[in-house]
Amino acid sequence: MSFDLLPPDADDARLERIHQLLVDDPTLVERVDVRENQWHCSIFDAERWQVTQPDGQVGERDIVLHNGGAGVCAVRDGKMCLVRQYRVALGRMTLEIPAGKLDADEDPAICAARELTEETGLVAERLVPIAISRSAPGFTNEATRIFYAEGLSQHPASPDSDEFVAVVWVPVEEVVAAVRAGIVQDAKTVIAALFAEGLSK
Repeated sequence: MSFDLLPPDADDARLERIHQLLVDDPTLVERVDVRENQWHCSIFDAERWQVTQPDGQVGERDIVLHNGGAGVCAVRDGKMCLVRQYRVALGRMTLEIPAGKLDADEDPAICAARELTEETGLVAERLVPIAISRSAPGFTNEATRIFYAEGLSQHPASPDSDEFVAVVWVPVEEVVAAVRAGIVQDAKTVIAALFAEGLSK
């Protein structure tokens, strides 16, 4: 299963206006001339790119290359499935939708199904693509594909040996309120929460 969002309505003028704003503009486009690897690890590669800027000047860009990830918006009885975990990079606890990183060339739906079951024990009959999140396009190509889970059933969870998470079910309106208050900040979870809010309207 590939990650395919619903095709846009050909007559949707709103989307056509957005598409026009995203056509390459020669007064804004940078050309990549040289790429040099700076760092490689199990999660990402860091490269330094030499670019020619629109005004002809040469610039440098430090870029993080990442396989991306997949996350799942799972809602049952008006409550959203979230995982509590400590994120050492932030130095605090977070609430996030179940998610994980893609293996090289992995189908995002397979990744999403695996992470959902490993972290929460939930199995979905169907995963519906709802959005793509790029949380830091200024320096990384990382993209998280977000799915909505339909037909949930509960099975035993089996998180990775170095993964310490606790599953909680939180009313959707409380998650959305936490997003708007700046308490829940994770980009994929913000998108999933706003999607879940729309389901109840």
